[in-house]
Amino acid sequence: MRGTFNTLFGRLFGVLLVAIVLAHGLAFFWFHHYGPPPPPPEETFIEQSDGTMKPLPKHQRPWFGGPVVPLTFQFISLIIAAWYGAKLLSRPIQRLSEAAERLSLDLDSPPLNESGPLEAQQAASTFNLMQRRIREQVSQRARMLGAVSHDLRTPLSRLKLRLEQIEDTRLQGQMRQDLDDMIGMLDATLSYLHEQRTSETRHWLDVQALVESLSENAQDQGCDVQFAGTCAPLQVQPMALRSCLNNLIDNALRYAGTARIELTDNREALVIRVIDHGPGIAADKREAVFEPFFRLEGSRNRNSGGVGLGMTIAKEAVERLGGRLCLEETPGGGLTAVMRLPRA
Repeated sequence: MRGTFNTLFGRLFGVLLVAIVLAHGLAFFWFHHYGPPPPPPEETFIEQSDGTMKPLPKHQRPWFGGPVVPLTFQFISLIIAAWYGAKLLSRPIQRLSEAAERLSLDLDSPPLNESGPLEAQQAASTFNLMQRRIREQVSQRARMLGAVSHDLRTPLSRLKLRLEQIEDTRLQGQMRQDLDDMIGMLDATLSYLHEQRTSETRHWLDVQALVESLSENAQDQGCDVQFAGTCAPLQVQPMALRSCLNNLIDNALRYAGTARIELTDNREALVIRVIDHGPGIAADKREAVFEPFFRLEGSRNRNSGGVGLGMTIAKEAVERLGGRLCLEETPGGGLTAVMRLPRA
């Protein structure tokens, strides 16, 4: 019996039943105290001082003794019951939505509390089971890729050693470059997968100081990286933001040789622009570059470097922060990566 009333239907039925009983009880109470008494069977008279007979005055109902007040009681009771019933129906959905949002940001987020009506308990249990299975699959994939990478490095290292026995220096150089590309792609892929499964808590960070530090470090290495603008601290995942900025700066330096970082702060969001004056990207290809391993035809040479994961890592890092990353054309030619990080 208890399980029957612990469902959404049972709770909603109970709320409506209480509201109806309460409204009718108030109506009966009101009519009992303020309604008219039953009419006398016949008209009665009272004798006056002069001997004349005067009929008794009839009972007059007070202005508030009509049906308006009881109907108002019923109307208000039903409104309250409907509001509370809607809360009962929407609360489990809201909890499930919030848990799904947390899960999209962090696979290690706490499980959903399995309480409430029977339907909510079943949904929470299913959601928690799904979360456990996703974590197990991600962990299993990481272990598998780790094992594969370890097994691949051994034959690749042997091949590099055997290259020394090839007398043709031109062929030897080409094969060595191919092996280096394979090792680089392997390392980049493992780094990308590591970024995907890494969970990091949010902290208040001086983003302006971080940008200044990245710019100064690049300048110390002989790269032309400038910055401009100011901003207030922002609550972010520090490693994710650093990884995103590093990838955007490296991309600008690789194709343009220079980079400029501009900060624009307001109450709603912090906007970070990484600007270069390189060859740019055609408008119809700007979304495609965020796909893993996508490389433009002009970048498929060994001098440009990269395996097509830098922009993917940058975009996913921004999305983990609740922001958005897009590419725009730089006035005068080039590419501008625009990162919008919300403050709310």
